[in-house]
Amino acid sequence: MTFKALDSLAEQIARHLADRIVRGEIRPGERIQEQKVTQALDVSRGSVREALLILERRHLVVISPRRGAQVSELNAHHARSLCTLMSELYILLGCAVAQQWRGEEDLGPFLALQQRLRQSAAANDIQTFVDDSFNVMRAAYPFADNPYLSQTVENLQPAMNRNYYLALEQRKAAMAEYLALFDGLLTAVRDRDLNTIRTQLKAYGELSCQLVLAALGAR
Repeated sequence: MTFKALDSLAEQIARHLADRIVRGEIRPGERIQEQKVTQALDVSRGSVREALLILERRHLVVISPRRGAQVSELNAHHARSLCTLMSELYILLGCAVAQQWRGEEDLGPFLALQQRLRQSAAANDIQTFVDDSFNVMRAAYPFADNPYLSQTVENLQPAMNRNYYLALEQRKAAMAEYLALFDGLLTAVRDRDLNTIRTQLKAYGELSCQLVLAALGAR
């Protein structure tokens, strides 16, 4: 594989490994050996080491002195904790959009993502559905204008992405439930209804948690 210098090399390697972890190609508890990654991707060991530090910051790997880097475990406590935190962060973003949008053009990116989510759900395309679900949050960053909030969401997003992907693999039909919640969320944002935004995003977090816990129980 050849990487281009659009992002830092370490970031590109981290994204490549994160995608494999999210899809379950590298399993929880499995070691990620620097030398093997270096050879497989034809990159420097230093870049791989930096990529693993990025993945540790994003809660996808744990690095210990004797065992090196291992994919972090998935368990019920972590799933509940992550879903609870992410729903609160999403509420901050949703309320920021509701308070700051001024014209229909501001809502255009969200409406486009709504259509793409419908298309990927109809095609049972989990990967695209998950990616665009988080692109909704990224579209909200400019309205919040809070670098600490956006950086926190970005660092937690891969771990949530992993849980989300696992849940939808077990139950693809849940994409319709997410779409219904997103439709209600967009209506609340348009109406500047902060209470309904909180209700919708709390329900989103609860649905995510239930699906992940069910998927973990099925493993």
